[in-house]
Amino acid sequence: MSDPFSALPYRPCVGVMLVNPAGHAFVGRRIDTRGQPDEGGIYWQMPQGGIDEGEDVREAALRELWEETGVEERHVALLAQTREELLYDLPDDLIGKLWKGRYRGQRQHWVLARFTGADSDIRIDHHDHAEFSEWKWIEPGQLPDLIVPFKKRVYRAVLDEFRDLI
Repeated sequence: MSDPFSALPYRPCVGVMLVNPAGHAFVGRRIDTRGQPDEGGIYWQMPQGGIDEGEDVREAALRELWEETGVEERHVALLAQTREELLYDLPDDLIGKLWKGRYRGQRQHWVLARFTGADSDIRIDHHDHAEFSEWKWIEPGQLPDLIVPFKKRVYRAVLDEFRDLI
């Protein structure tokens, strides 16, 4: 018996590792966990989202950062991009529920960005449909401990690739 979801594509996505001058990474606590099981922890994540038709990775990264954090492009210096896309599969119980059931997971490009503004320039509630209920700066090494379990491998890979540039 074959997996009914194996033919589904991966959603094109961009993620942003936003770091402040002290080398701490931005994370936001999601308002909507979209059916993700809470395994005894509160999940935080870095800004991320789909790449729109016709967008390049840089444009998508800046748009997603603006939409999810309110951070304007003038407060960001893009430093690096992952060499390869990072893929993850959704857990079986989420496939068919997220993204209108069109994808089995995501293929992500990640961008490292230096935040050059003040904390007051971060406005997670500026958008009509806020994604985060709160935010904080953390030591980058904590990132894999705060994300949903099925994304831990991706966060470790992002951290490994950007570690020397943070």
